[in-house]
Amino acid sequence: MSTENEGNAVPPAPSAPPVPVASPAPPQGDAGATAQLPPVPPGPPEQHPYGPGPTQSYGAPEGSWPPPVPPGTPGYGEAGAGGAGGGWGASYQPPAPKPAGGGRGGLIAAVLVAALVAGGLGGGLGYTLAKDNDGQGSTTVSAADNGASQVKRAPGTIAGVASKALPSTVTIEAESNSGEGGTGTGFVFDTQGHIVTNNHVVAEAVDGGKLSATFPDGRKYAAEVVGHAQGYDVAVIKLKNAPSDLKPLSLGNSDQVAVGDETIAIGAPFGLSNTVTTGIISAKNRPVASSDGSSSSKASYMSALQTDASINPGNSGGPLLNASGAVIGINSAIQSTSGGSFGSGQSGSIGLGFAIPINQAKYVAQQLIKSGKPVYAKIGASVSLEESTDGAKITDQGAGGADAVESGGPAAEAGLKPGDVITKLDDSVIDSGPTLIGEIWTHKPGDKVKVTYTRGGDQHTVDLTLGSRVGDS
Repeated sequence: MSTENEGNAVPPAPSAPPVPVASPAPPQGDAGATAQLPPVPPGPPEQHPYGPGPTQSYGAPEGSWPPPVPPGTPGYGEAGAGGAGGGWGASYQPPAPKPAGGGRGGLIAAVLVAALVAGGLGGGLGYTLAKDNDGQGSTTVSAADNGASQVKRAPGTIAGVASKALPSTVTIEAESNSGEGGTGTGFVFDTQGHIVTNNHVVAEAVDGGKLSATFPDGRKYAAEVVGHAQGYDVAVIKLKNAPSDLKPLSLGNSDQVAVGDETIAIGAPFGLSNTVTTGIISAKNRPVASSDGSSSSKASYMSALQTDASINPGNSGGPLLNASGAVIGINSAIQSTSGGSFGSGQSGSIGLGFAIPINQAKYVAQQLIKSGKPVYAKIGASVSLEESTDGAKITDQGAGGADAVESGGPAAEAGLKPGDVITKLDDSVIDSGPTLIGEIWTHKPGDKVKVTYTRGGDQHTVDLTLGSRVGDS
């Protein structure tokens, strides 16, 4: 990813699936929300939902970065970290009692209670009937066990993968000083107690809030944020007094993933910890721009793995595994219909989930553990954010009146000029500015890339060495 396009609006991801109209923001209190793709309404640039202007600086002088998102823009959920409503992460339950009534959420709770009561009545009646019939010649018949309780699943089965991976996943609870927060998921990265998750899962606890991680066996540990990267939407936390028996999940190679490969997702959808769902890789290199929907929101970009494994609020930060049980991605975002039906106003899975490729996430996590700050690749140019299929056009002027092409930066050194339209980065087709950002951020600073662009109707190709930027601001 890149530090370019600072201080401006979050662009749409043109090649991402169509986005429905945003639903009204639910009540505050869900900081662990999973990213929901921002809407892409038609209209002139000044009405773009991501910000006031149609350009975003790529490597411009220091400024606010990643760019803020105006109010009303859905992102990691229909409200997300920061408390603009529910979003990607199960709603955190504050100490204050909930109001009476409550839509489907209340109905679900009522149904669960009713089921428990019915079970109790059934058990009581069964016991009474058995007692009344005792001594009257009645016979109780039990089904033979036949070793069913001793069944062993092969390592390659979904059950085998899940049983091995679950002990290395955690449910994360993050709470701000004001009591707002949410739940998400994470997984063990190393034996020192580092847990990898999404930035938006832990955002509430970054500035002195409370953070905890609970394993499937019930062990719960306080934790602290080691580092977080807003642009990548990756964070690393560390368990306090970490146990000595931690088993890191093995990491796969997301570059070798193929469309159609089986996927297994682990998370805590709507607070239901240790939930396992399955699907396939639906697409690769899906450009996704997302935010938490709050007025102070900043953009996260990814060239994502798309999966149809059921992913819901609370799955954020959890591992996306391949059929061998290796992590190939971090579940981070969903495309969802407007309006929730679970009482909280949160929308659920429609089979369009997005994960950060693990090759990128691994690099980011290692940087965060090493220095506490993310490092972004950049080209040093400002490109248009208008919806387009022709490429990423370098603007005539950068953000805040800065030069569109940073003096002495990678783009300038490669001979790029305002008005040039970048159409390919290596072999990846670039159809817009947001797509270019996502592709740049899959690289590391210092990587050499081949840039194809058009100028005056003629096509040119140049080699470019990516620059770097440290930190989110």
